[in-house]
Amino acid sequence: MSVTAIIPDEVLNFINGDFQVSDSGKLDVVSPLDGQVISTVPLSAYNELDAAVQAARKAWKAWSALTLKERVQYIFRYRNLLIRDRESLAELVHLENGKTVDEARAEVDKSIELCEFACSMPQIVASEVQEVSKGVECRIERKPLGVVASIAPFNFPNMVPNWTIPNALVLGNCLILKPSEIVPLSALRIAELLKEAGIPDGVFSVVNGGREIVEGICDHPDIQAVSFVGSTKVAKIVYRRATSNLKRCVALGGAKNHLIVMPDANLEMTASNVVASMSGCAGQRCMAAAVMIGVDRVQHIVDRMCDEARKLKPGENLGAVISAESRARITAFIDEAEQAGAKVLVDGRNTVVPNKEGGFYVGPTIVDYVTADMRIAHEEVFGPVIAIIRAKNLDEAIDIENASPYGNAASIFTENGGFAKEVMDRASAGMIGVNIGVPVPREPFPFGGWNDSKFGVCDITGKSSIEFWTQNKKTSVKWNPEARTNWMS
Repeated sequence: MSVTAIIPDEVLNFINGDFQVSDSGKLDVVSPLDGQVISTVPLSAYNELDAAVQAARKAWKAWSALTLKERVQYIFRYRNLLIRDRESLAELVHLENGKTVDEARAEVDKSIELCEFACSMPQIVASEVQEVSKGVECRIERKPLGVVASIAPFNFPNMVPNWTIPNALVLGNCLILKPSEIVPLSALRIAELLKEAGIPDGVFSVVNGGREIVEGICDHPDIQAVSFVGSTKVAKIVYRRATSNLKRCVALGGAKNHLIVMPDANLEMTASNVVASMSGCAGQRCMAAAVMIGVDRVQHIVDRMCDEARKLKPGENLGAVISAESRARITAFIDEAEQAGAKVLVDGRNTVVPNKEGGFYVGPTIVDYVTADMRIAHEEVFGPVIAIIRAKNLDEAIDIENASPYGNAASIFTENGGFAKEVMDRASAGMIGVNIGVPVPREPFPFGGWNDSKFGVCDITGKSSIEFWTQNKKTSVKWNPEARTNWMS
């Protein structure tokens, strides 16, 4: 990559249109690529969050008074800046998250698409008007909530913030972003681009930090809604705390996505798709394939999957995992499964990348003959690892999928439409794929799982997000006093 992203020595907060140094403690920002410290990030205090909230409250009156089409213009300019800076934004993601440059480019491309959906809002969010009785008109309009907040994870430092920023702002809210303290550089750059796009002071803020800021967002009386993406354990905590303070909340958690492979599945497509699903972004995505359920005679597909997995080279076409702690946790899952009787067909443990010996890498790993009682079968690994469970028939495979407490995604690979329909109808997941390893809906279709993968109503993207970020105002009007009065008027 010829473009070189600018890495600041210190990440700043962005409050009321200004980049501000925090007086709070600092945390090192470490690149997973080589284990080197590349910057520092503040662990901000509650007073800094409150300053952002007060700035947002002040800005909200004028911002919400703009028409939808006027607000869209800011996001349209921001979208153009994302296109202009695509390469440097991708390099930032690569450096702070560890994913490959191509994966980072795809992440920025998705952010651009999210902005384009937000720019279509004037064509989507139209008021409803009807003459409900002679001379009486009723109207429903979408109105913003006020000050809202978004808590983002480490695995998509550019895309996940843009799941919420464009829609929430276009719909008239003022938003405070709390990025992961592990990957704060992309959020800082997002703030710079929104400022360049002319976003008014206070409409968008970034407050860096850890647990204190998350708890502060959940507790602050002037924040009306909270979106969260992260682990299920923390998603439950955030959802309970935010809603106990009478806020709206949608909290996306972890996943254990099952891919059911039938004997009739297309060999090449299935093997390449399953391996890509389990290894893309080093498996650090909530849509990654975690368990393959092989139904009956699928050894030929498993063999080809192993061939595909061996083509992946850490540090080249397979990225790093986020930290040394993550690498150790992933390795422990594989060790435990092997000790319990599973067979490691492709082993990514003890991976070292030349000239990046300090980086955090796990090679592609395929573990066969996993049983349901093994931890690797039911807990989220979040690495480039797939566990294979064998099933006698499709009913048994669906029962295995249904037993998972999660419910983000499930897929089936088959040439049989009847088999596909069974999974579409019976899988307990919010996003279903047929011959697709990563069944992420594209805008305007929303992203969101079921069960322990999502808490709250509405989804975080697409048309469903409109209801989350707005509230209905219902107006009834009667001007003609001569109209007959009845129970409706």
